[in-house]
Amino acid sequence: MSAPVHLDSVDLQILELLRADGRRTVRDIARLVQLSPAPVRRRIARLEESGVITGYTITTDQAKLGQGLQAVTELRFTGDTDIHDIVEFASTLPEVDEVLTLTGDVDALVRLHVDSVDELQKVVNRLRRKGVGVLQTKTLIVIDSWQRGTPVP
Repeated sequence: MSAPVHLDSVDLQILELLRADGRRTVRDIARLVQLSPAPVRRRIARLEESGVITGYTITTDQAKLGQGLQAVTELRFTGDTDIHDIVEFASTLPEVDEVLTLTGDVDALVRLHVDSVDELQKVVNRLRRKGVGVLQTKTLIVIDSWQRGTPVP
């Protein structure tokens, strides 16, 4: 793991503004943090070069893409299962959005989107049958969610 990068309050403000809107202009950010555009551009470049900013992305409305059901599946594995194998297998499933490997009772959490409960059952069955060393699953359906950088509903 790399060493933390020192960030001042302006860097933190810039990050928060970019989290809220990755397409925000440098001019707009400069106005909000009370600097001119040139130093803001340099700060953003430094944050990118140092690896603090690792990329820019979009968020989508999964329901409009036909995948309106979100779920989280807990996975428990045999003791000799390699974490890389867990992530490698789960990442091959197109319904999987994220895999978090954990310490403790649960070995991994898999966040996924599907179009129906029937599709959810098929994906969970694939995780159980073809997942390397899967001993047990527990699936929770998401009712609602919120993510930092977005307005509270």
